[in-house]
Amino acid sequence: MCYFSSNLYIFVSLCSFMLDERLSVDEYFVEIAETVAKRSTCLRNKVGAVLVRDGRILTTGYNGAPRGLVHCLDIGCIRNIQNIPSGTMHEKCRAVHAEQNAIIQAAVHGVQTSGSTLYCTHQPCILCTKMIINAGIKHVIYVKAYPDPDSMSFFDEAEVTVKQYQPAGGRN
Repeated sequence: MCYFSSNLYIFVSLCSFMLDERLSVDEYFVEIAETVAKRSTCLRNKVGAVLVRDGRILTTGYNGAPRGLVHCLDIGCIRNIQNIPSGTMHEKCRAVHAEQNAIIQAAVHGVQTSGSTLYCTHQPCILCTKMIINAGIKHVIYVKAYPDPDSMSFFDEAEVTVKQYQPAGGRN
């Protein structure tokens, strides 16, 4: 094999490998949500959200204390101190949820959310579900289940499509 043809073979093989490794759209945005979650200041759950429309990121959000307030990382978690189970008494939490922060960022910056898709690391709670519905978000893709069955019935009633992300499988 001549020098040119062997280099061409290597190039074609490399291109083929790179195409096989291309992330699906869902994988891409889920991985971004997981990266966003790393900014979380919550001691219980690191949650990230990415709001997307037409394949473009509109906003991101992660869970943490409101702007300018002390983070749970610094003062501790009231929910842990009071032994409050996950999925209950949401009002006893210092943090703004990731989904809420993504929607708030859209409002602050004048970004329309109607018809968008929300990718998040956790199934939204009922409080976030109501905000998602009112924001006109039409699709939710989450990674980890959350103990809040009411949110799913609200999504069904509002005709918001919801699916739990399953890694691997078909690429799109």
